Amino acid sequence: MKKENHTLVSEFVFQGFSSFHEHQLTLFVVFLALYILTLAGNVIIVTIISLDPSETVYTLVIIPRMLCNLRGARQPISLAGCATQMFFFITLAINNCFLLTAMGYDRYVAICNPLRYTIIMSKRVCFQLVGGACSIGLIVAMTQVSAVFRLPFCASKVAHFFCDIRPVMKLSCIDTTVNEILTLIISVLVILIPMGLVFISYILIISTILKIASAEGRKKAFATCASHITVVIVHYGCASIAYLKPKSENTRDEDQLISVTYTVITNKEVKNALCRAIVNISHALYG
Repeated sequence: MKKENHTLVSEFVFQGFSSFHEHQLTLFVVFLALYILTLAGNVIIVTIISLDPSETVYTLVIIPRMLCNLRGARQPISLAGCATQMFFFITLAINNCFLLTAMGYDRYVAICNPLRYTIIMSKRVCFQLVGGACSIGLIVAMTQVSAVFRLPFCASKVAHFFCDIRPVMKLSCIDTTVNEILTLIISVLVILIPMGLVFISYILIISTILKIASAEGRKKAFATCASHITVVIVHYGCASIAYLKPKSENTRDEDQLISVTYTVITNKEVKNALCRAIVNISHALYG
């Protein structure tokens, strides 16, 4: 099909959770409660310790429109709006991936080199880790969004509740093999590499903890890592299933449920783990 014969679209409509029609009111109540709690928690945290409000933006990018769709208010989204939503989603998702890696390194230093913690995790190093995570997120998001929205689109119904990469690419009139390869390469780099670094950190952490003579000491050391490792498993696990599985295995309902876990349910846990890490760093720096 030649490009000039395409019926190009100027806006998208989310199909959302239409296959769960009988449960949409329940889903609306649950997600609204989670959203309010998460938003309130972030406001308090930002006010008290000036935490980077990326988690709040993360929820604002996706959840309000999802709640509107659940209540039947299926408002279309322009291509520019869809591109903006995708940009912020990718930026903050990748930001979270690398921040979790930085937090794993922080735990490694705290447990394996406690006497040198304040020297190794200096204020400069902390800024570099956060700045690096944000920079990678921005660069990858610009690359990915530019590649996706250069495609011509002939269909308008996004089989998802937000502008995720694969559901939007499926609406293209032309073959998207090149885009799919690019998405896979990026996914491998931003998911498997950070996950591998966290895995190495925890091998060294566990090795150090097992050498602690006191059972109480081992218990306290494990307790400091419990929340972080839980978030790591859920966050990287869902991201791996969503973006690294073969295309032939994609199913709409499965992808949506995974995305809910990835973008909504784990959001509060990522925020809490990040908050604890920042508080620990602040105590180490300022006493």
